Amino acid sequence: MQPLTEQDIRASFVNCSKGEAKRLAVPRDLDARLWDDLDFLGWRDPGAPDRSYLVAERDGRIVGLSMRFQAAQRGFLHRSMCSLCLTTHPRGGVSLMTARKAGPAGREGNSVGAYMCTDLACSLYVRGKKAPEAASRFEESLTLEEQILRTRSHLDAFLDKVYA
Repeated sequence: MQPLTEQDIRASFVNCSKGEAKRLAVPRDLDARLWDDLDFLGWRDPGAPDRSYLVAERDGRIVGLSMRFQAAQRGFLHRSMCSLCLTTHPRGGVSLMTARKAGPAGREGNSVGAYMCTDLACSLYVRGKKAPEAASRFEESLTLEEQILRTRSHLDAFLDKVYA
């Protein structure tokens, strides 16, 4: 992913108002991010425990999504799998992230959702740069490049639903 500035990020949101985009909490460590290892930039809002944000490249432009999720209430032994990177996590490591649809459908209250890593570190899990808490990724026969392409295609499918 190409490095982004705060202004790039704020201007990219397609499913919230310009005022909401202006007020959201953008990560302060953008200069320290490992952009080459990211398929998308994702973060949780430290001031709003039920909000997260995702910014990705789509058709040559930057697209940002404002999402909501509910804190997991699963048992200790329960495991869930992220629908983007296919990493399994115990307890609250995976959450249903819901995003309002873009355009008129979103203004009418329509939304879409996907189960994603709660910390939105899918790119790092796929590349082995971050290990899931108390878990491990399944050993796969796919190459790393194929796993990255699969993660990106799952992300593209989710973004397509936001625009549908």
